Amino acid sequence: MQPRNMSMSGVVDLAAVKAAGEAKAKAEQARAEAARQGGTAAVPPSALVIDVDEAGFERDVLQRSAEVPVVLDFWAEWCEPCKQLGPLLERLAVEYNGRFLLAKIDVDANQMLMQQFGIQGIPAVFAVVAGQALPLFQGAVPEAQIRETLDQLIAVGEERFGLTGIVVDAGADGPAPAARPVGPYDSLLEAAMVALDAGDLSGAVQAYKNVLADDPAHPEAKLGLAQAELLARVGDLDPGAVRRNAADDPADVTAQLAAADLDLAGGHVEDAFGRLVETVRRTAGEDRDAARLRLLELFEVIGADDPRVTAARQALARVLF
Repeated sequence: MQPRNMSMSGVVDLAAVKAAGEAKAKAEQARAEAARQGGTAAVPPSALVIDVDEAGFERDVLQRSAEVPVVLDFWAEWCEPCKQLGPLLERLAVEYNGRFLLAKIDVDANQMLMQQFGIQGIPAVFAVVAGQALPLFQGAVPEAQIRETLDQLIAVGEERFGLTGIVVDAGADGPAPAARPVGPYDSLLEAAMVALDAGDLSGAVQAYKNVLADDPAHPEAKLGLAQAELLARVGDLDPGAVRRNAADDPADVTAQLAAADLDLAGGHVEDAFGRLVETVRRTAGEDRDAARLRLLELFEVIGADDPRVTAARQALARVLF
C-alpha cells in the first residue's frame, strides 16, 4: 500500500517519504491537541459506520483520519454488488472494534468526491490514513481478501503514522433489539448469508436453490442466487487474461461471457450488458443462446426495475427481432 496525499482540491502526488513524514507530523499534532483537551471520548459501536457527504468530508474523513484509518465505501442504491459488500464492511467495522472507521459515500449525491477519487465503477473502496488516500479494491471481493486488505491498512496506519484507532464503548448502544419473528424461509436465507460470509459460494447457491425449489418466485432468493452464481464464476478468473482474450477474439463467446461477468462484478453494468447484446447480435445457434441466457442471468443480479436493465432488454429485442 502506497499512500498519496489527499486534499479537497484534488490529489497531489508527493515524494513518498516526504508525504508520509508530513502526514505523520500532522497526525501527531492532532492527537496531541486532542489529549490537551482531555482526550477522545469512547464511541458506541454504531458510530463506527457513518454517512459522509461533500460538505462534511474534511471534518468526518480528513480530520478523523489523524486518529484512525477511515475506509471509504463508494456505493449507490441501484448497485446490487454494493448491497452485498456494504453490510459486510459494516459488520467488519464493528468486529474490528475501532481499528478503522467506515464512511459510506453515495456517489449519486456526491459526484465531486467520485470524480476526485477517479472512480470508474462501484462498489469502490478507498482509505484515508493521516490525510493520505489509499485505493483498496473495487467490485465484488471475497471476505478473506477484504480482511487481509484491512489488516494491511491498519498496519500501515500504526507503523507509518502511529494511528492507534478509537476507543469503543460496547455497551453504549443499549440492549440489543428484540429478535423479529422467524419466517418460513429465514433459516435457509440466513444459511445462505453465513455461507457467503465464509466464502462457501456453492453452499450459498444450494441454500438459495432450496428456497426457490419451494417458492420459485421468491425475490430475495432469486437475487441472492444470481449474485452468488456470479461471484462463483468470477472467483477463479484471471482478469487480465480474460480481458485480453475477449479483446483479441470478439467471436470467442466463452471469453465474452467471462468478460461480461467481470464487468458486472466490477460495477460496470452498461459495459457488461452492451458486451452481451453485441455478442448476441453477431452470433447464431447455441452461441447466441448462451449469450442471451447469460444476459438474462445478469439482469437478475441488477433487478428488473433498474433502468439499465430496461434499456438492455430493449436493445436485446432489437438484435433478436
